[in-house]
Amino acid sequence: MIYLPFIRAHWRFLLFGFSLEGFSSFGQTYFIALFSGEIRAEFDLSHGDFGLYYSVATLASGFTVVWLGRKIDHIPLKRFTIYVLFGLAGACALTAATPVAAFLFLAFFALRLAGQGMMTHVAVTSMARYFTRDRGKALAIATLGMPAYQAFLPLLVVAGIATIGWRATYASGGLLLLGIMLPLTLWLLRAGPPAEDGPAPLAAGSTAPRRWGQRDALRDPRFYLVMPAALAPAFIVTGFMFHQVHLVEMKGWSMELWASGFAAYAAASLLATLIVGPLIDRFSATALLPFYLPMLAVGLIALAVSDDQAAIFVFMAAAGMTTGFSMATIGALWAEIYGVQTIGSIRALSSALMVLASALSPGIMGWMIDAGVTMEDMAWMALVYVALGTVLLAIASVSIRRTL
Repeated sequence: MIYLPFIRAHWRFLLFGFSLEGFSSFGQTYFIALFSGEIRAEFDLSHGDFGLYYSVATLASGFTVVWLGRKIDHIPLKRFTIYVLFGLAGACALTAATPVAAFLFLAFFALRLAGQGMMTHVAVTSMARYFTRDRGKALAIATLGMPAYQAFLPLLVVAGIATIGWRATYASGGLLLLGIMLPLTLWLLRAGPPAEDGPAPLAAGSTAPRRWGQRDALRDPRFYLVMPAALAPAFIVTGFMFHQVHLVEMKGWSMELWASGFAAYAAASLLATLIVGPLIDRFSATALLPFYLPMLAVGLIALAVSDDQAAIFVFMAAAGMTTGFSMATIGALWAEIYGVQTIGSIRALSSALMVLASALSPGIMGWMIDAGVTMEDMAWMALVYVALGTVLLAIASVSIRRTL
């Protein structure tokens, strides 16, 4: 009931953000990784080779996001979104048409830049910029697009690969972007972004004295307290999702059962996001910082200690809760600290670092797999990272509240 009046007042713009998040799936790790078995087999790649292509391409896209992402502060939202949609559609076509392994770098670069990088950047930045008092709810609704699509896309992909092949399945993603998301965007943004709730010159509760740029953030100690923990889901969840085919094989599970686990991921992410949105509006994102990483620890312990099929759903639910909590919380946090005038620039920097984190884990884990390190051992290593990140977030929360 908390959301209904807000949705009725701004449903067009909220659906815009929700849809962008959902359609960004075509460039997200969980989606690309579903094709890993077929791609590795066709191009005769090892886990490490495949991870290397993916990691280098993602690293390159991360550096590009730093520059390209800040353009949203200067280009009209509708035009910027159309550019991004055509970019992701082209990336899907390029992936489907890849003739040799060397072209995978270009395909992955385009997918990661336009999908994980820019589609989510537009969705989150627009919600953070144009809503102030209801920023938490706006971010929660928009970021629900990802888990909503994760609930059914993996099963469709597995079925599509089995019936029409991996190339035609990926090409279908580009057609959906141009046939559905493009006209939907033009219609939803016909009246422009909302004006009732923003944009405000500074976020509620922020004492930012100036227009914060990327260099200013990089000189701010608060940024370094938050980022290591903020990167944890991008690094850890991406790594395990990217190597999901190998994980399933080592655990003795079926790929169909694993794909069905995405429904648990989606449900948990949806629940966490719906809960955290109003909490952000009431208590602030800063106050909630220390509480989301411990959820991921539960899922990592399940992977580390159990081969039972139930571990799939424990891990998926824990990862979904963490992702849902963090996307809305971190998105609102930058507006609270730095204001909204240059939120595109600040978030571009944050997004680029998250992309870089998601670039490193597939390659690192791929090499570890080739070297004989088990997935269980990697889960224990990730658990140590989560513990350290939680401590940093607790320190960050206290430090930020003292400066606001």
